Amino acid sequence: MMRHSVFSRIQAVGLAAVLVGWSFVGPRIPARGRVPLQAGLAGLLVLLTRAPLGLRPPPLWTGLRLGLAVGSAASTAVATSTFVPAVRVSMTERDLPASASTWLALRIPLGTVWAEEAAFRAALTAVAGRGYGASGGRLLQAVAFGLSHVADARAIGEPVLPTVLATGGAGWIFGWLAEHSGSLSAPMLVHLAINESAAAAALTIQRASLR
Repeated sequence: MMRHSVFSRIQAVGLAAVLVGWSFVGPRIPARGRVPLQAGLAGLLVLLTRAPLGLRPPPLWTGLRLGLAVGSAASTAVATSTFVPAVRVSMTERDLPASASTWLALRIPLGTVWAEEAAFRAALTAVAGRGYGASGGRLLQAVAFGLSHVADARAIGEPVLPTVLATGGAGWIFGWLAEHSGSLSAPMLVHLAINESAAAAALTIQRASLR
């Protein structure tokens, strides 16, 4: 039992390190190839770790209900934040993808939401939970999730420490949603709501500024 626990902990830390390392490598791959690659690798991790997804009833319905409720609140918060001048300036200066439709319909849902939720909240949480327990596993994946956004923060000129803390906190909440509902659909919906509403807000603000 002790050997299994120690081995699981080594596996968990190793997987966390790989995911953080990938966050520095992935952006160097052109988006057209990166999206299916990240989505496919995340799915492979789920299979290799035998991580439960809870995407069948009844946990699916619980996850959808919780995800829709929290996601609606998160979208409202994002929309409200656009009234803050500093937020509007940040969105105006943000470098957005050339194709808005591809960004909204493919890159965010598949390349970001599915890839990150499957990798962090499913695969890493499953492995870490075997070695550190539910709470420890959720914490490890949250820390790894926060660190995986260091490269993104540097690329867009955002302060690194606040970005890591904010995304790490979001990762912890996403993990709690998955654990509480028993379904990955809950954090996926909330993650999708936050990213899509933020993207839509940035597109709207930039187009308005051009007029």
